[in-house]
Amino acid sequence: MAALTGDLRALRDYVMTPGDMQNQSDSTVLLSVTHSNLKARFMEIRFDRHMTVSAVKDKLCFHTGSAPSAMTLSLRAAGGGASTILQNDKKLGYYSPQDMDTLHVEDLDPTSASRNGWLEDTSKVEKYVMSDEDYNRRDGTYRKFKETKLQEDPTWTLEKEMEARSKARGATGPAPQGPAPDDSFQEELAAGIAVGTRCEVQGGRRGTVRFVGRCPSLPAGFWIGVEYDEPVGKNDGSARGHRCFTCAPGYGSFVRPDLVKVGDFPAHDFAFSDDDEI
Repeated sequence: MAALTGDLRALRDYVMTPGDMQNQSDSTVLLSVTHSNLKARFMEIRFDRHMTVSAVKDKLCFHTGSAPSAMTLSLRAAGGGASTILQNDKKLGYYSPQDMDTLHVEDLDPTSASRNGWLEDTSKVEKYVMSDEDYNRRDGTYRKFKETKLQEDPTWTLEKEMEARSKARGATGPAPQGPAPDDSFQEELAAGIAVGTRCEVQGGRRGTVRFVGRCPSLPAGFWIGVEYDEPVGKNDGSARGHRCFTCAPGYGSFVRPDLVKVGDFPAHDFAFSDDDEI
């Protein structure tokens, strides 16, 4: 992966850095939650210090599946040490929790759905298995298809079938859209575009015209070589080994004249994508 440019790196840092709206209030705390029956560790669940321990249990029910009445909660500091059992009638803030302390859920219900891995171990879930008799009674299956083909041709194989279908698609493929371009394709449009003029390519990308003419490494007809203001191009002014102009990698592209408008187009910061270019 290419290294980020300075602007992109600054944008990434801006997006990933917590802002004023993301900063937690003084009354909330981020706690790491563990569970006696689950291997999963629930990282950074936000709690309000003014919540009662009973309310904390209600919230944890949605994360762990354990009934609040069957929970015993204990709090342990992030640096380790002894755990403190939390009482239902106390507020969470009474225990002075700090960010990244661990809140442990002990599920005392012997019939809890979380016991013995039932919420995590998919091997415990019974899978549906269709018997051969049931499968043979179904229509439109590969087995029925294969049996029919072998009755028609004992030497039939799937490889032969795929090869035959591929040839059929090639013979009856979609018709070309209009005649193939010749050397004069879009010549009249290209005549109105001069090298050095500002332009805007369909899709909104702007730049400067650097080449007008035919390119031996591209399909027949006229092409416009554009050096974009931003790195939204696909080359450095060369097309399949043939150089028509020079610019920084990723700033150049070749497009058909009908996709180019020339005029007073100042640079802007928008970047769009379009596959109709080389």
